[in-house]
Amino acid sequence: MSEENLYTFENEAYRKTYWHTCSHVMAQAVKRLYPQVKLAIGPSIDNGWYYDFDADFAFTQEHLDAIEAEMKKICKERLPLVRSEKPRAEAVAYMESLGEPYKVELINDLPEDAVISFYTQGEFTDLCAGPHLDSTGRIKANAFKLTQCCGAYWRGDSKRKMLQRIYGIAFPKKDELDEYLAKQAEAIKRDHNKLGRELEYFTTVECIGQGLPILLPKGARVIQLLQRWVEDVEQKKGYLLTKTPLMAKRELYKISGHWDHYLDGMFVLGDPDDETKECFALRPMTCPFQYQVYLNRQRSYRDLPMRLGETSTLFRNEDSGEMHGLIRVRQFTISEGHLILRPDQLEEEFKGCLELAKYCLGTVGLLDKCTFRFSQWDPANPKNKYEGTPEQWDHAQSVMERILKDLDVHYSIGIDEAAFYGPKLDIQYKNVYGKEDTLVTIQIDMLLAERFGITDKTYLFALRQNLVRDTLLRAANNIRFGDRRSVLGAIAARPELFGAETYTPRWHPLLKRPLLDRILKGRECRTLLYLRIALRRSSLRLRGRFNA
Repeated sequence: MSEENLYTFENEAYRKTYWHTCSHVMAQAVKRLYPQVKLAIGPSIDNGWYYDFDADFAFTQEHLDAIEAEMKKICKERLPLVRSEKPRAEAVAYMESLGEPYKVELINDLPEDAVISFYTQGEFTDLCAGPHLDSTGRIKANAFKLTQCCGAYWRGDSKRKMLQRIYGIAFPKKDELDEYLAKQAEAIKRDHNKLGRELEYFTTVECIGQGLPILLPKGARVIQLLQRWVEDVEQKKGYLLTKTPLMAKRELYKISGHWDHYLDGMFVLGDPDDETKECFALRPMTCPFQYQVYLNRQRSYRDLPMRLGETSTLFRNEDSGEMHGLIRVRQFTISEGHLILRPDQLEEEFKGCLELAKYCLGTVGLLDKCTFRFSQWDPANPKNKYEGTPEQWDHAQSVMERILKDLDVHYSIGIDEAAFYGPKLDIQYKNVYGKEDTLVTIQIDMLLAERFGITDKTYLFALRQNLVRDTLLRAANNIRFGDRRSVLGAIAARPELFGAETYTPRWHPLLKRPLLDRILKGRECRTLLYLRIALRRSSLRLRGRFNA
């Protein structure tokens, strides 16, 4: 980064600092207008900032307009931001005197050796580690906008109080803000949650429940065709089809580690704390089940690699505030696979997973817009998210790093983004709102195989591959170093990618009438061969040969 660009939005650090200061200006404006409101947290995010407030009234558009007006005044006052530090006891007493219980909780949760810092601008002081701009006058008063307000649980815990989260965005120039807002308005027109309902691909019903979409005939037919195609492609790649139960006793999840690391995200049938009675849980993933296929009988190294695939319906207890359309749901079907292999087969099988994912994404025109992220562990994770020793993690990550280098994969690094059992390669795609979603993951599972008794040193690794779980019908795909069904996820599970949100306010050529109507009536695609024909007629190129 050149010195001349150091203090521009081209510099991510400066951009995040700018937005962080905007969040403090917004909080100051809220406290000026509504002194009784309590402050929670206000970080910068990928697209602007937010601040969580505890108010005894609901913020409306009129409130947001008033807050914006007050923010403009604060910017014009050119208040300097001054950093200070306080000892823990003094910091707690200070926040208690201001009547800020959420700040007191944050201070008490800091490590004993933490530096407790504050930033003051005019009459307003906030607990914050920084950094910030040196003055509120650095913020362009006519180039920011408060975009929305929604509910958010304190610290993301559904058992805690629901706060109100106000989002904002800002730029150094007004024309940049106008351009951004125009793109957002266009994105709303292309939102899959809107178009998918209008075109009758899916719907939701209040008495059934949030996050439990109903696939209407059109959507179900499209998914059916794509699922058959995916399963045939995987069969040709040597995958063995399995069908496993939708639930299992807690003992299975205890072996896999999911009971300790994922219990809050599971639907549990029975009392999880009563060891005297059977307790079941709907499956949130397929890996513990598919390992039982391998363990069904004595195996030889000649059986490896064993590639297991399944179109699996999964259940995850998502928070209500996290769900939107088909992006996050509580029941979904994915194409999932697990590969059991010897260490010397790891690179070749990893390459095969990546080639399959690229083939499928390329077929539907998404690959060119994808990026890659090497998701690694964080040994300092405070929630004890990971299993295994530092030596095991270093080994697995060095193996994946070498493989990615050999395959000439250009990637970014995501710290603390790994699964609890191993590192992964995430194939990312920006949705219509600019947020990166993960379409595919390829994971090195270095622990679960051993947990399930696959202890021979030659069988140390399992491979998983995942393809995101949100498309037109939420038929996502799991491709991990054990999960191999990634094809369908990005194709069928994401209407916002496959259709509306990728191809402007109209759906993907494959999904357009009258072609789609002919497909759904069975006149165009009676077999998978016709799916290929339909794709070609829609000006899509299949990458690789497909023999129906």
